[in-house]
Amino acid sequence: MIGSTLTPMAPGGSAMTDPFGRTISYLRVSITDRCDLRCVYCMSEDMTFLPRADLLTLEELDRLCSAFIAKGVKKLRLTGGEPLVRRNMMSLVRSLSRHLHTGALDELTLTTNGSQLARYAAELADCGVRRINVSLDTLDPDKFRAITRWGDLGKVLAGIDAARDAGLAVKINAVALKDVNEDEIPSLMEWAHGKGMALTLIEVMPMGEIGEGRIDQYVPLSLLRARLAGHYTLIDLDDNTGGPARYVRVSETGGKLGFITPMTHNFCESCNRVRVTCTGTLHTCLGHEDASDLRRPLRGSQSDELLGEAIDRAIALKPKGHDFIIDRQHNRPSVSRHMSVTGG
Repeated sequence: MIGSTLTPMAPGGSAMTDPFGRTISYLRVSITDRCDLRCVYCMSEDMTFLPRADLLTLEELDRLCSAFIAKGVKKLRLTGGEPLVRRNMMSLVRSLSRHLHTGALDELTLTTNGSQLARYAAELADCGVRRINVSLDTLDPDKFRAITRWGDLGKVLAGIDAARDAGLAVKINAVALKDVNEDEIPSLMEWAHGKGMALTLIEVMPMGEIGEGRIDQYVPLSLLRARLAGHYTLIDLDDNTGGPARYVRVSETGGKLGFITPMTHNFCESCNRVRVTCTGTLHTCLGHEDASDLRRPLRGSQSDELLGEAIDRAIALKPKGHDFIIDRQHNRPSVSRHMSVTGG
């Protein structure tokens, strides 16, 4: 059975704080690098995935997440790859939900492509998951298949409906792609808002070799926002979700629209998050090649002392921010690892 004893911070103990005074309270964990889609901005068509023996077991993932929770993490997001394709992953979700019941964890959530969501939505809700992010870049079935290389839009839409029926709040994430879906953003926004879902737009990020250049995919969100502002009334919001998105309220739809702009605006000043890969590598910055091995201390002792020390050393080296670049002179990945390995 998955589950370990949570050793909380000592009374009066301090939460994880990086060298720039930012409290680390948000952990994103990739539980698999595998995915049932091959989105053109995320993966190459012929991906070589990690050997299954290299992945942390579900029990090890539980223990790792619990160690971070003991150090003050209050929000935990499971990602991938596609998290719902990992065998028996719901046993991990159910086990981690114990930290919601004790109050040690404020939120347990996940990011998914939605392809498997119809199968798991009700169980996710039963485990205490209250909201999820679904990656969806278009409502055009043919365009969806082209972007994902073989995805079925109908399955994703059915998954979204199942999640909403189960009481989950759904936020749609859409990557803006030049000459692909940029003209569809208004209709995608109106569709999402019409169903009571927020929409967040994301700029392409230069991570991992994908077989084609990002410069041909990249469109700055400042341009898309200016286009939207010509047809809609956008009211800036002060919402602070602990993430990188900047939000507006769209008066005409009443819905929320977010912008994640790693290229046109470095959002690192308030970064409160770190990422762990499915092999137990800790990355404290999305845009740096930093890496701290947590698998060795995790497996090197039955206590969490070595693991805790390794986490502390990594947080003490967290950089101030990233410097993603996409242009004709830098038409290569800023970091070699794929987003599917990094943890969403």
